[in-house]
Amino acid sequence: MQKRFKTLMIATTIALSACGGGGGSPGETQEHYTITLRADKAQLPINIADALPGLGAYRPYTTTLYVEARKGNLPIPGGEDIFACNVAGGLDSGALYYLDGKSEHETEVDDGNGGTVKVPSAYRNITLGSNAGGNSFHFHAGDQAGNARITCTVQDPLDKQQRSASVEISVGGATGKPASVRLAAQVNDILGTKFNANGILNQMAIQAFVMDDANQPTGSTSGSNVQVRILSGTDAAVGARLVAGSQSGSVLQLPSIGGVALFSLLSGTETGTIFLEMTADRADNNVSNGISDPMVGILPIQVMAARTVAPTIDNKDLGTITKGIPFTAYLEAKNGLPPFTWAATGLPTGLTVDASTGILSGTVSQDAAEREYRVTVTATDKNKISATATITFKVVGGLPEDFAIGDCNSTAVCSLGSAPVGKNFTYSFVSSTTGVTWSFGGLPAWLTAGTSPTAGVLNGVPKVTNCGSQRFLVTATKGATSVTRTFNIDVVTGPIPPGGVPEDYTCP
Repeated sequence: MQKRFKTLMIATTIALSACGGGGGSPGETQEHYTITLRADKAQLPINIADALPGLGAYRPYTTTLYVEARKGNLPIPGGEDIFACNVAGGLDSGALYYLDGKSEHETEVDDGNGGTVKVPSAYRNITLGSNAGGNSFHFHAGDQAGNARITCTVQDPLDKQQRSASVEISVGGATGKPASVRLAAQVNDILGTKFNANGILNQMAIQAFVMDDANQPTGSTSGSNVQVRILSGTDAAVGARLVAGSQSGSVLQLPSIGGVALFSLLSGTETGTIFLEMTADRADNNVSNGISDPMVGILPIQVMAARTVAPTIDNKDLGTITKGIPFTAYLEAKNGLPPFTWAATGLPTGLTVDASTGILSGTVSQDAAEREYRVTVTATDKNKISATATITFKVVGGLPEDFAIGDCNSTAVCSLGSAPVGKNFTYSFVSSTTGVTWSFGGLPAWLTAGTSPTAGVLNGVPKVTNCGSQRFLVTATKGATSVTRTFNIDVVTGPIPPGGVPEDYTCP
């Protein structure tokens, strides 16, 4: 009887042990769940390289997180969808990833070569199963500094309550000291001149950004950390001003919110470019107490009187220009807002471009180099928007005799135009050099040469009997050198004076 009682006690002890006293199924205990969450790295660098998540020494922007739940001292049972984890704060600084290689946790993106590639998908919350009471996932840093708080929960089957655990990961590297400054104006917009009649606003909202070493926004700590100034020296700067709240003028000092300061630019009456200078102080991030280590950025703002397509000029080949011979070419600008102002660089001596008409004219000097010229021409419209083009031409020497008669520098017949019957006709020849004497051969009977051989003057009054085209020779002589050219003149019907006989003035 005693032996049987002892056997029963042993069996009872074993049964009690199986109920939770020492290593049995956790589902049979009355203890609540506990959950823990930890990260391999509590600090990550800012991912300014926009690198993809991954593990290993060359993936410094990713860390692994481990979530575990226990019931008493034992792992909770395994199963699907046991843990729910999310980024509970600092989502701008990073996201969660599975990195388990499963296709449902990857996204197909363009690889830039006409194909696609799969990359890990980013999540703000994920669901994990339990294996031996835990699981792992990953957090990958973004390009914004901050503290990300990740929270995981598990439901306790005993009371159906959620148990949670959190961990914070710092995405850092920011110094808080200004390292760069830049301005951003309203996108795809222009500033109109004051009082313009084309409906263009003469006020533009602009934001100033103060960024630190890690290209993170640097907010104001005390005073103002941004100074904005209109740079003088342009027509558009005259009468323009900056406004922000109660401040107004050509210089503003502003505090920033999250590294961003807002102000407006108001235009004056002139077109052109306004250059805005923004300055921050790296020394103490405060410009209101003086600037000892300036960080400067400049933004150009175009001021226009009307919205137009930007002007353009076509490149042009002007061919050959002969030294000593008058030359004219007409340059044209397309689009833009007239009037245009013209300029040219690289012209040989003797040629100039008219600033208001764009006419290129002059006589290339005998001292100019005989070569091909590439000249840059610029046209600036009323909006102060410029266009440039290249004109090319080749400068050659004068005729072998070193001078020419007027603008007739070829072997072709040169025209003196027409002479009306009954009207006095006078023409004076010129050459490309001085000290020339003139002689004429085969002159029509009605034309006579002047008495001075150095004047090169012809005059006369044609009659009806002289009607038609008539040719003669003109020779310019200087020393032992001479140039001869053939000229043509047409005698045509002239005006009939009062009381005149029509037959005396009308060519057949």
